[in-house]
Amino acid sequence: MSKLFLNKNSKRRKLRIRETISGSSERPRLSVFRSNKYIYGQIVDDVNGKTIVSVSTKELGSKTPKLDSSLSAGIELAKRASEKGIKAVVFDRNGYIYHGRVQKFAEGSRQGGLEF
Repeated sequence: MSKLFLNKNSKRRKLRIRETISGSSERPRLSVFRSNKYIYGQIVDDVNGKTIVSVSTKELGSKTPKLDSSLSAGIELAKRASEKGIKAVVFDRNGYIYHGRVQKFAEGSRQGGLEF
């Protein structure tokens, strides 16, 4: 399979998920992006088109393994969200399989106090 074919399928999967998931002011969307080295998370209000809170393992600068740093990034995001008064979010896995680093990020967010 070529890279173009995989990219087209992943874009299609992402758009299919985004058709059903939308964040509001009361319950914003928690979007996850995973690169080869880092994981990024941001809480977005789709109605106003604003990013409310964001976190990345790159800015945290932890030297722990990827799974552990994903868990700590999720906890940090939940802590920042609670400072802004956000308790409940809609989880957007952004087309990634709910496994590994994405799953650990979600678990860390739940441990920090966010409700999905």
